[in-house]
Amino acid sequence: MCLGIPVRLEKVEGNTGLVDLGGLRREIGLDLTPTARPGDYVLLHAGFAVQIIDQKSAGETLALLREMYGQDKSQT
Repeated sequence: MCLGIPVRLEKVEGNTGLVDLGGLRREIGLDLTPTARPGDYVLLHAGFAVQIIDQKSAGETLALLREMYGQDKSQT
C-alpha cells in the first residue's frame, strides 16, 4: 500500500515544486503533474507529486492524519 500526503504547492520552477510539510520546506518533483501550479494541492509520494487534488479532499485527508497521530489543527 502506498501513502500519498496532501501538500500545497508554494512555488513552481520547471518540473520542481516547493511545499511546506509542517514547517519543513521541501523541493518535490512535478514530472507526473506537469500542470500543477502554485496554490494547487497535490498528493506527495516518494518525493514526487503523483496527482493534483482539490482543497476539500486535501483538508479531509489532513484532518484524518492529524486525528490518527494525535495532532490538533494548530500544530500544522
